[in-house]
Amino acid sequence: MINITLPDGSVKKFDAGVTPMDVAMSISEGLARNVISASFNGTTVETKTPLTTDGSLILYTWNDKEGKKAFWHSSSHVLAQALQEMYPGIKLTIGPAIDNGFYYDVDFGEHTVSDKDFKAIEDKVLAIAREKYEFTMRSATKAEALEMYKNENNPYKVELIENLEDGTITFCDHATFTDLCRGGHIPNTGIIKAVKIMSVAGAYWRGDEKNKQLTRIYGITFPKQKDLTEYLELLEEAKRRDHRKLGKELELFAFSAKVGQGLPLWLPKGAALRDRLEQFLKKAQKKAGYEQVVTPHIGQKELYVTSGHYAKYGADSFQPIHTPHEGEEFLLKPMNCPHHCEIYNTKPWSYKDLPKRYAEFGTVYRYEQSGELHGLTRVRGFTQDDAHIFCTPDQLDEEFKKVIDLVLYVFSSLGFENFSAQISLRDKENREKYIGTDENWEKAENAIINAARDKGLNTVVEYGEAAFYGPKLDFMVKDALGRQWQLGTIQVDYNLPERFELTYKGSDNELHRPVMIHRAPFGSMERFIAILLENTAGNFPLWLMPEQAIILSLSEKYENYAKKVLELLENHEIRALVDNRNETIGRKIREAEVQKTPFMLIVGEEEEKNGTISVRRHGDAGKSNQSMTIEEFASLVQEEINKTLKTF
Repeated sequence: MINITLPDGSVKKFDAGVTPMDVAMSISEGLARNVISASFNGTTVETKTPLTTDGSLILYTWNDKEGKKAFWHSSSHVLAQALQEMYPGIKLTIGPAIDNGFYYDVDFGEHTVSDKDFKAIEDKVLAIAREKYEFTMRSATKAEALEMYKNENNPYKVELIENLEDGTITFCDHATFTDLCRGGHIPNTGIIKAVKIMSVAGAYWRGDEKNKQLTRIYGITFPKQKDLTEYLELLEEAKRRDHRKLGKELELFAFSAKVGQGLPLWLPKGAALRDRLEQFLKKAQKKAGYEQVVTPHIGQKELYVTSGHYAKYGADSFQPIHTPHEGEEFLLKPMNCPHHCEIYNTKPWSYKDLPKRYAEFGTVYRYEQSGELHGLTRVRGFTQDDAHIFCTPDQLDEEFKKVIDLVLYVFSSLGFENFSAQISLRDKENREKYIGTDENWEKAENAIINAARDKGLNTVVEYGEAAFYGPKLDFMVKDALGRQWQLGTIQVDYNLPERFELTYKGSDNELHRPVMIHRAPFGSMERFIAILLENTAGNFPLWLMPEQAIILSLSEKYENYAKKVLELLENHEIRALVDNRNETIGRKIREAEVQKTPFMLIVGEEEEKNGTISVRRHGDAGKSNQSMTIEEFASLVQEEINKTLKTF
């Protein structure tokens, strides 16, 4: 008998050789119908893999991330079989599962594939799936595997196998198809009920542009047709919410080939939006005891050598700037923290002076490959809402919790309500990519774990995700479409204070090292605004909107009254403008809707006579306008702002 430990901690006894599917069946038939993958002692296994030792078993369904991974990995095999049957002589390479679906890289030789072929490929995949072929794993020697692919004249698989050790090579078989594979499959192809080929693209073998360009076919599959329909609808909604599209429509930002890739130009409305976000955070930071600082856009190379950033990220930086002085090198600033360390170092400190909290909206520059640039989410120049807190070890817990409070305030004010906190720690095995002593790392990691626990955060732990100088608490936000983004980070750092020889005089009159907290609730202004745009579809919280209202006069006769309304609104600090163009009121309303303006204030003869405005809300087509005084409207605006913008 063997002992199988389940995720809830319960232990069940089984005969040796029991399979994960047998275990599922022993729990309930309903679970067995839905189980599509499993892991045993942390290793992915098939649902029919015999279990012969004691261990921990996790059963996965479609609702689990690992279940989807197995589903899509299995689907890539079915796609490969379909392609091989439709296009004889092609050479298969690799076909992994990805976040949404899977792809397969193929050398099509003389064949070509375009979107015109997608429907035929989908039909073939479904035809294979309906046969309910089982996925079966088998081992092979290195010699057998090499011989097989040499006979098929497939140099890609031969190259993969040559880099594998004998005794570790496995294949997956289904129907008449076989493929080099490590495992992790659904029970049979029949579970695949819906498929969509998403796109076709070029991809260099192993990502090296010196190698041959292959054809990459992206696809996605689901256990129900309804799931595919919902997914495609979600994609359409994502296109409508794309921040690049909305940024252009709302006239927030632009890019110029002459200026350079990945370097956004902020237009007047976008610049005003950024400024409101900055002032919002600066106001909260001032109450929290932060002092504003400003640092240069460049720094001597030695600064980043000292911090350790150059050794880790030098290859991803812009090339050094050489001055007329021989041997003098500067870099475009890739981060703000070394500069803030030097600000701290400008004078001696006592423990009575700490904590010191330095904040800066600092623009930094990092070289990103042109193929990885994407709107505002991946750029080469971006502004961080950066701050660094220098405190004593005894102050660390309280200071860290205060930063958590600030991040939560930012999220609540901007409508990010669905989030979790990721505790990002060192890799358990590979410690070479980190600087500092184990002792300092353990203190830093424990500080984050304890603070997150005390604040009652919903947390997950991820090993290997720490910064090279310290662990992090990363806030993972789900947007309106259910997509997850990393927004906001807090890091504990014992290492940079050592590298910069930062000190303070303690109560014992001896010099000690401060602890450093890095924090950025927005992360970067560019990325934050991109995610905010997509989450709200451009309907920002009222306090943040570029224009909160637009005044629409029914004709030229009422322009003077429209201007009077504008002055009164400005007295109430309501951002508004007048549209007095010689256009129909219907067209003015339609254009105001496109601009996402929250309120349209229509003025004509009756409004001028009564000293009122006719108020129409964005998105309220078909509903009656409300007549109210300026004071009533100002109260309405303030009431709506107060719903989201709380006092910190």
